[in-house]
Amino acid sequence: MDFSLSQEQEMFREYIKKFLVDMERTKIARDYVDNKTEHVKNVISDLKELGWTKLNIPEEYEGMGLGQLDLVPIMEEFGRVLLPGLYLETNALAVPLLERFGTNKQKQLLLKSIADSDVNFTVAWLEPGGSYKEQGIQLTGEIIQDQIRLNGVKTQVPDVELAQHVLVPLRINNEITLISVDLQTPGLLVTPQKNFVETRKLFTIHFDNVTVPIENVIGQIGDGWGILQECLLYYNAALSSVAVGAMEQIVEMATEYAKIREQFGNPIGRFQAIKHRLADMKLDLETARSLSYYANWTLETSAEDRTEAICSARIFATEAFIRLASHNIQIHGGIGFTEEIDCHLFVKQARYYENYLGNIEQYYDLAIEALNWTNQKPAQAVQEQAIMAHK
Repeated sequence: MDFSLSQEQEMFREYIKKFLVDMERTKIARDYVDNKTEHVKNVISDLKELGWTKLNIPEEYEGMGLGQLDLVPIMEEFGRVLLPGLYLETNALAVPLLERFGTNKQKQLLLKSIADSDVNFTVAWLEPGGSYKEQGIQLTGEIIQDQIRLNGVKTQVPDVELAQHVLVPLRINNEITLISVDLQTPGLLVTPQKNFVETRKLFTIHFDNVTVPIENVIGQIGDGWGILQECLLYYNAALSSVAVGAMEQIVEMATEYAKIREQFGNPIGRFQAIKHRLADMKLDLETARSLSYYANWTLETSAEDRTEAICSARIFATEAFIRLASHNIQIHGGIGFTEEIDCHLFVKQARYYENYLGNIEQYYDLAIEALNWTNQKPAQAVQEQAIMAHK
């Protein structure tokens, strides 16, 4: 199988890459860290002029009608510069969510707005003391005529100041339902939280008798958990591509530094320990890239093994991202701990994605379930059964 990108996909990557180079790459992230939010919004707005927000939106909603694989080079370039923003939550989660489960009115309104770069989505899932598991969702909704009254608290909601809508899983009649909430809805109380990853700003959202039109429900009431799990496949496939882009930049950083940093009169890149470390990093990068390409391909082709392929890509890319970012610090030595260079930004970003919208343990469980290993008998029991049958 050939999972290499097409000439058109690589060409579009070059447009995005050139723009980000002109914007000094990680300087965009550093501006966001310095709370220059308006400048970052302007940069992202200029970037959207290249049309990437239209890529995976159907043509009838003013998009390009392209597939999941067309997002891969874009996500890799965004990961390379640690671009702030909600591109993953919007194009890799909200778009397939609305396309597959939204009403015609929701598609006309929201998909067109996303294509026109007027709307970004964030995700309000976690609750105080909760988790990304089903039992962690406790925010309640009460149906009152054509409205839903929401009560509860969502925490660690990313980049609310860059969003216009928020996806909220909640409980209605003790069943998980998914709803889209306009952040201008009266009664919402949004407060900032501290976060060790300065490139992702977190907020708490308080819902105190907040009323939302029932037409904002995505899918059917009570079907929210299954909808979320299905659309998280799209998100995690795209996230693996973001991680690949970040890892590629890390390998380049470490390699370049190993060429110029001298010890005992020689570049440290000549030392066997550094050579082996760089080789291992490159191997991790290319393995993650292959898994990422295949994961996105399974979505585009509706392959039967897409769940296990995407979970495997998410698991490996997340762990490899952490590993490479840590190696990069070690290769740089003492300077790797300073804020003057970008090593620390990649370490923090890697750790952030380790537990965002699900942790590694959860994705191992999903992969095992998709492979149907939970229903298989242990090897020893199978062997004993075979022996008894033979007797």
